[in-house]
Amino acid sequence: MAKIAFIGLGNMGEPMAVNLIKAGHILNIFDLVDAPLKRLEKIGASICLNAKQSVENVDFVISMLPAGKHVEGLYLGEEGLLNYISKETLVIDCSTIDVSTTKKLSFEAINKGISMLDAPVSGGVNGAIAGTLSFMVGSSKEMFTLVETLLQDMGQNIFHAGNAGSGQMAKACNNMLLGILMAGTSEALQLGIANGLDPKVLSEIMIKSSSRNWTLEVYNPCPDVLENVPSSNNYEGGFALDLMLKDMNLAMKASIESNSPTPLGAISRNLYSQYSNEGNGGKDFSNIFNLFSQN
Repeated sequence: MAKIAFIGLGNMGEPMAVNLIKAGHILNIFDLVDAPLKRLEKIGASICLNAKQSVENVDFVISMLPAGKHVEGLYLGEEGLLNYISKETLVIDCSTIDVSTTKKLSFEAINKGISMLDAPVSGGVNGAIAGTLSFMVGSSKEMFTLVETLLQDMGQNIFHAGNAGSGQMAKACNNMLLGILMAGTSEALQLGIANGLDPKVLSEIMIKSSSRNWTLEVYNPCPDVLENVPSSNNYEGGFALDLMLKDMNLAMKASIESNSPTPLGAISRNLYSQYSNEGNGGKDFSNIFNLFSQN
């Protein structure tokens, strides 16, 4: 059992915190929104007035925030937590942010004698609720050993990707490919539909053939091919298209910084950007399927 400060209780952070409480950990919680704080208080968490208060006398700090600017502000801002966190406390940032900001935070933490690692997740809201997330950890091997058991209380697959920033880089690569696969799968299905094929039959053919992929088999973008996926629920729930666009932009930033060509990633990012600009950013990212429709 550990005492944990959990900061950031959005769609992902709240169920992650719930699973930590279920595992027997003691949680100090902070968020700018009252509703998740009150829900977690009912199951045993302690609400804190501010982030600074939440990190007092804890073993771990876990942050789950929307973007790099929020994470940097939390730890390095005017009231930056790195000024208040104990050297005995281990900091885990589970946000999905750019690699350069992650490395900057790690460098500043080291200068203050604080251990900080990046551990972005994959698996979506359903994975967060079920406790089956995948964690991609950027840290030393020694730090990874210290957090692996704790992360297993929120996830199923815990990977040590490498040193600081490696977790974010692995997440960027994963989600760039996922975005490419979803766009490509949608394009292929719409081509089949336009030429008279039943999308269920076509999906089954491709699943049993060389184009088999996760988006076809588990998260099909065509409505009514699979049950209990966003495409069969008017693209509600799941992983918002704007969040996929954010992650693909992070991959493109890493591509530029490392001078690594990603032409398919760039084309796919532009397609998501176009569809978001048409007002579809709040729907699940599989809604990119409709960009390729004849209608």
